[in-house]
Amino acid sequence: MLFTGTYIVYALATTLYLVFFSSQNRKVRTMARRLLLGAGVLHTITLIARYIAAGHTPLTTHHDTVSFFAWSVTWAFLSFRWRYEIKNFGTFVSLVIMALMTVARLSSQVVNELPPALQSLWLPIHASIAIAANGFLALGFCGGIMYLIQDRQLKKKNFGVFYHRLPSLEALDQLSQHCLTIGFPMLTLGIMTGSLWAKQAWGAYWQWDPKETWSLITWLLYAGLLHQRFAIGWRGRRTAIMSILGFAAVLFTLWGVNFLLSGAHTYVR
Repeated sequence: MLFTGTYIVYALATTLYLVFFSSQNRKVRTMARRLLLGAGVLHTITLIARYIAAGHTPLTTHHDTVSFFAWSVTWAFLSFRWRYEIKNFGTFVSLVIMALMTVARLSSQVVNELPPALQSLWLPIHASIAIAANGFLALGFCGGIMYLIQDRQLKKKNFGVFYHRLPSLEALDQLSQHCLTIGFPMLTLGIMTGSLWAKQAWGAYWQWDPKETWSLITWLLYAGLLHQRFAIGWRGRRTAIMSILGFAAVLFTLWGVNFLLSGAHTYVR
């Protein structure tokens, strides 16, 4: 019931953000922001209730993982909103959150017994850091999509419905940098804690398990983006494309590996 209520509030917030995108009515935007904040608080309560019901950190099933991912994107965005103002950014982010919540809603919500290998204090540390990192990288993905849309309109001089509703290319580029400088260190820390947990559980820091391999691929993509941005001076379209590709790798690491490849990390789907 809590999850259903959270889902409904997210749906209302997303609807209002879409209405605001169309009307540009500031009162509607304020209502949308308040609803999203309320959804984030209710989602936090839902996760706590899930923890109490499961008796362990709810980050092992497909439903729990995607739900926590949506929660991470929500609070990453809300923390971002306290410091920066990016025009209509909330509309794009709310659509991503809603997509994640819909996937979580369609997944089985059955509470499963925790496998022995996951009965460790490393579970909440490693999993929460890794997924929270994905929350900030998701913001970078949204910024990348917005950048490509705006860039296309400027190049074709097609100043349509999106042009006046999207921020400048410079603002979107700065957004990408902000998300990368927060998300990448957290992603690195997530991999490091995973390696320490692997050493404790399996006696080796790294086994080239499919999820470990794809985590490394994802890390290398973002490390390459970080290097090109700060060492060579990449800006604009290339960083937007790399942010999108990096997030695609994030999604494959999170889900694709579980469903398409088997390995030591495949426990519950």
